[in-house]
Amino acid sequence: MRGLIQRVSSASVSVDDEVVGRIEQGLLLLLGIEKNDTTEHADKLLQKIINYRVFADDGQKMNLSLQDIEGGLLVVSQFTLAADTKKGLRPGFSSAAEPSQAKALYEYFVEQSRTANSAIQVQTGIFAADMQVSLTNDGPVTFLLEV
Repeated sequence: MRGLIQRVSSASVSVDDEVVGRIEQGLLLLLGIEKNDTTEHADKLLQKIINYRVFADDGQKMNLSLQDIEGGLLVVSQFTLAADTKKGLRPGFSSAAEPSQAKALYEYFVEQSRTANSAIQVQTGIFAADMQVSLTNDGPVTFLLEV
């Protein structure tokens, strides 16, 4: 399971020109689910994301987590994060989870996110939809987390 997190001052996701999820300060998570991923992977990644220290403290050092700032979390499914890009000029997706498995793990991840800390506002895209994501990357700060 891979999560690309971006520290944002705001982010939103739209489907058919309608905003379906929006946050202010927090993290945009692009979530890639692979064949061998389990709920244990989802739990581990979630704990890493909400506790990862990427927000500035009073000394302008990255010492605060999403929980610390009580920020937003915008979760967007992105199967292309499971791509194999090592060979050739076209990505391969053989390691990506099948849609039914990926959807179940995505929904599990979102549900766990909403119960992990009530102070974190969790918003989402729509699984497997053609989405447009807008964001203001704060920093820019971007990390690829893998479990």
